[in-house]
Amino acid sequence: MNFSIYMPVDLKSGVSCVKENSKCFALGKHALLVTGRHAAKACGAQDDVIAVLEGLGIAYTVYDCIGENPLMSVCHAGGQTAHKVGADFIIGIGGGSAMDAAKAIAAYAANPTMSGEALMTEKRENRALPIILIPTTAGTGSEVNPYAVLTLDGQDKKWTYKDFDEAYAKYAFLDARYTMSLSETYTLSCALDAFAHCAESYLSPKGDEMSRLFAGYGARVLYAFIRDFEAGEAISLETREALLYASCAGGIAINKTGTGFPHPLGYNLTLMRGIPHGAACGAFYREYLTYNEKGDAKLCQALYDAIGADGEEIKTVIPEKSAVKLALDDETIAMFVNKVKGAGNYKNSPYVINEQEMTDIYRRLFGEDNA
Repeated sequence: MNFSIYMPVDLKSGVSCVKENSKCFALGKHALLVTGRHAAKACGAQDDVIAVLEGLGIAYTVYDCIGENPLMSVCHAGGQTAHKVGADFIIGIGGGSAMDAAKAIAAYAANPTMSGEALMTEKRENRALPIILIPTTAGTGSEVNPYAVLTLDGQDKKWTYKDFDEAYAKYAFLDARYTMSLSETYTLSCALDAFAHCAESYLSPKGDEMSRLFAGYGARVLYAFIRDFEAGEAISLETREALLYASCAGGIAINKTGTGFPHPLGYNLTLMRGIPHGAACGAFYREYLTYNEKGDAKLCQALYDAIGADGEEIKTVIPEKSAVKLALDDETIAMFVNKVKGAGNYKNSPYVINEQEMTDIYRRLFGEDNA
């Protein structure tokens, strides 16, 4: 299957698409490669990119400091590194964390006197450096959207950097071979994240026929994988390619719509309890779909039809596969709600939950009585 499109990211797809499109990497004289410690190397993507850069005579520096839930301070330091070595474009290789970090680093690198927090509040003097993104997971769709979710230092809180003018990648490369080194369970978590993007985009009041076309396609492919997933079973390259393209479709869809309330509610589980992001979102899906059926039952049914499954089945399968087991006391629940009550995601649903409903959801799912 060919998933190469232009939207405005110039998206290249298929086995060896990095090498086959090597001229796309000629964006400057020095590249900063933004990665985590291990994944980009383990999957072969970093070696492929370095081979292309060396073949073009382009210098490079590897900044492999990105962890999960990238800290704003680490991204700021990456921008300083890029400026110091004279990098004039950025290549992000990895999961959503590395790609999100690359977007922020591109802005910091072009504005080296800007403080880390200034990205949140100040207008930048210089345009962000050009960006190339190469996903090594099938989860975030970050390669085709202008969002970067950063963690604020010392606050256990996330903030989304977005810039529809400068934060899009110039090129993105989808090669499913780079996801082959992922474990089966991590692949499932990524699929849950991508499914959440698709489902929440589909139900967004901002959605249109085109965004729902991508969201419906992605949700159908991802749900079938999640439903049938069995730990210990090898995942073929063909399946991984289907997941990668479906995840990318979700990324395209949320360009138009953003996401719904499982994301902010789930961030607390990720930041405060270490639950993987995909599972943290999936844990809320019975609540998410049930509330939204009150707001627009017809649209919810259209989503179920696009997925090709009964709504009650979906409400059961997604939380069960997420397998989140927690016990939260009322004080912790109140703190969780306070941290995310102002997120814009709540309005991005047919039914807009209030603070009391947020509390009720946490209690029903994770209250101490349920432990």
